[in-house]
Amino acid sequence: MADATPQTPPSLDEVRARIDAIDGELLRLVVERSRLAHAVAAAKASAGDGGKFGLRPAREAMLLRRLLAGPRNGARPGLIVRIWRELIGDSLATQGPFHLAVWGGKDPARAVEVARLRFGVAPSLRQVARPEEALADARALGGVGICALTADSAWWGRLLAEPKLKVFAALPCLAAWGPLSALAVAEVAIEPSGADNTFWVTDAPGGSAAIEAALSRDGVAATLLVEAGGLKLYMLAGFYQADDARLARAPGKLSGVIGAAPAPLDV
Repeated sequence: MADATPQTPPSLDEVRARIDAIDGELLRLVVERSRLAHAVAAAKASAGDGGKFGLRPAREAMLLRRLLAGPRNGARPGLIVRIWRELIGDSLATQGPFHLAVWGGKDPARAVEVARLRFGVAPSLRQVARPEEALADARALGGVGICALTADSAWWGRLLAEPKLKVFAALPCLAAWGPLSALAVAEVAIEPSGADNTFWVTDAPGGSAAIEAALSRDGVAATLLVEAGGLKLYMLAGFYQADDARLARAPGKLSGVIGAAPAPLDV
C-alpha cells in the first residue's frame, strides 16, 4: 500500500482564526450561564429561599471532579478548576450577598491568594487583623471567614462552642497549588462529597503519636495539623458526623468535629 499523504498543518492565521471563533463561543456561553444564575436567584426567591446563602461545597466538588474525570486533551486540572471556580463564585454573588474576610497570620498575601483561588474574584474581600474578625464576618449572611493555620492561634477551637459555624473548605483545593495553609468557615450545611476530610479538635494531653494510635485502633486515620493554646487540630480521612461513636471514645475531655471539606481535587 502507498504511504498516506501527510496532512499539511494549518497556518498560523488559520489557528488564530479558530481561537477567535472559540473565544466568541466561550463568551456567549459564559453570558448564558450568567443569565441562568439570575434565573436561579429568581426561582429561589419565589420558593421562599431567597434569604439563604447558596454555597454548596460538596456539590461544587462533585461537579469539578466530574469535569476533571472527563476527556481534557492536555487541559491541566488547574485551568479547569480556575475557570469553574470563577463561574461558580460569580453565580453565588449574583444570587445574593457573598463576601470574604481573610486573616493570614504571618503570611497574609498567601491567605489572600488561596482565598481568591478558591472563591474567585466576584466576592468582595477584606483582610482583617484578627481571626475573631473573620469568624464574625462568617456569621453574617453570605459571609465566609478564611483563617490561616498557625501555631500562634487556636481560632479553630472557638468553633466547638459555635455549632452553626463550620469548616467547609481546606485551602488550597489543589495539591499542586501547595500544602494546606488555611481553612474556610461559614454558616453552611456540610454534606459528604464522596472524598472528604473531617476536622476534629481535642484537648487530649500528651504527644500526637499516642492520640493518633488510639484513633487508629478504632479505624480512624488522623493527621495532626496544628497545636496551639492547649488544643490540637486533626484532619481525619473520611467524612465523620459529630456524634460518631469512634470519636466519642477518642482521647480528650473537650473535643469535637468542627467541619469537613472535600479532599484536594487533583489527587
